Amino acid sequence: MTTPAPATAPATAPAAAPAARTRLTVTAGDLAAYRAAARTALPTPDGAGAASPAHPFVAAHALAQHTVTALTAGDDGFTGVVHLAQEIRTHTPLTPGEVDVSVELTAVRREARGTRLALTTRITDAATATPIADLDTSALLVGATRTAARGTLTPAAHPGTTPDGEPLTLTHTLTAADTTAYANASGDLNPIHLDDSAARAAGFPAAIAHGMHLVALAAEEITDRHAGGDPSRVTALGARFAAPTLHGTELRLTLQPYDGATVVRFTIATDAGTAVKAGWARIAPAGE
Repeated sequence: MTTPAPATAPATAPAAAPAARTRLTVTAGDLAAYRAAARTALPTPDGAGAASPAHPFVAAHALAQHTVTALTAGDDGFTGVVHLAQEIRTHTPLTPGEVDVSVELTAVRREARGTRLALTTRITDAATATPIADLDTSALLVGATRTAARGTLTPAAHPGTTPDGEPLTLTHTLTAADTTAYANASGDLNPIHLDDSAARAAGFPAAIAHGMHLVALAAEEITDRHAGGDPSRVTALGARFAAPTLHGTELRLTLQPYDGATVVRFTIATDAGTAVKAGWARIAPAGE
């Protein structure tokens, strides 16, 4: 995936945060590499060129990171970003070609540990201006104090009313090699995921898996088991991140369908506790 510099960079003053925009090119190789990295220990799917339900986050990530960097410029108290929650709503499948990405800061709230913020992102087809996906991101800027409060933080979605049958629990283990493959495919090369020393310097006991790697893996299991192997039927995806996960940790992914299997809720737990909570995916009927 090639990412040019943003066409409109966020203002350097933290209180002013206009939408940031950029255009990037998504290739068939990008889609295939990311989906392969997301499908840790899963068989190669039919239609392997299709986009992962989590891939819109990858397309949005660089510009969102640029926006946060601009917000924290000159803030001496800032020490890092904690990804709290992510929602993705896909309107049409992501395919190879040029896309436009727009990221806007929609809410800011000061908290004891720093500044909590909400970002909204829209991805559109550059040729037709057709919306591809909308994303809502919640994050904590640890130690940050300079960004002025604005807007209202909205509760995370958690759809599903009536459960269907019994939950299913699946086990996976992400190795350091799995994380390296995911880092390269997603473009998120933060050293806390790849280097034990860097992770310890950031306060972790060792290198940790990407939170979105866990969500992407859940989305692939949901695709296989509840969407007939068709990732385009997973039209929305959300989760909250509860705790980091070290390499080599056994993950227990629990899936529970709801409302005639139009929603699947999920959690991911380890022996240490819950890693991903309040996860959910919306499933469209076959043929839509």
